[in-house]
Amino acid sequence: MKNNNQFSANHIKYVKRIKKENRIVSISRFALLFFLLGIWELLAYTGIIDSFITSSPSKIFTTIIDLFINDNLLYHVGITLYETILGFLIAVAFGFIIALVMWWSSKIRRILEPYVVVLNSLPKIALGPIIIVWCGSGSKAIIFMAVLISIIVAVITMLNGFLETDENKILLLQSMGASKIQILFKLVIPGSLPTLISMLKISVGMAWIGSIMGEYLVSRAGLGYLIVYGGQVFKLDLVMASTIVLCLLATLMYASITFLEKKIIRFK
Repeated sequence: MKNNNQFSANHIKYVKRIKKENRIVSISRFALLFFLLGIWELLAYTGIIDSFITSSPSKIFTTIIDLFINDNLLYHVGITLYETILGFLIAVAFGFIIALVMWWSSKIRRILEPYVVVLNSLPKIALGPIIIVWCGSGSKAIIFMAVLISIIVAVITMLNGFLETDENKILLLQSMGASKIQILFKLVIPGSLPTLISMLKISVGMAWIGSIMGEYLVSRAGLGYLIVYGGQVFKLDLVMASTIVLCLLATLMYASITFLEKKIIRFK
């Protein structure tokens, strides 16, 4: 372990300043959040805004507690998490493999690129009825929707990462007799790790969009189902509470990817 004496005074001062700035940013984030929640609660309490339409933090908190105690909130959370995580993993795995194949063969890339572009621009919700016919009105349809929405972005992101590999480095390895598979595993994939992390971060959000969109269409359980049900019976407290829980879960998944990113950077 390095001793502080090995670092200059300016370096130690710089590190302390960065840590102080990070603490200030973190505290400011929470302070801003609590300030906005307080304003929201005050406006609802005084009647300046209609709490029936906008709800309020206290009502949302009460609704979450009630859902947890009486309506099996964990069951709905588990259903949505299962659909989202499975859709995310399938999309990431197949997206990585398809991008790899398209990088490996320029001919395949030229054949598939127009289809990738068209699928990326297609409103996926339009395929909802077809997906229901193909997969039924259960979790399979929701997972398929999550995969469909996530996989195209995963393919495009990873393919761009592979293609951005320095051509001079590839030529250098080729001049040393390296095969294409050696170039792939020694240069292209390691050099694309930042792109892989970016793809994972993007795919997290896309998988949540896909699973919730699927639950809007066909589900009988899950957070998307609670949001739709709350809107149908004008229980906007339920809609807001389910949305808040959804935001927390999405944040946790994103934080997991960020934690993985830090571990990879430290390992490198």
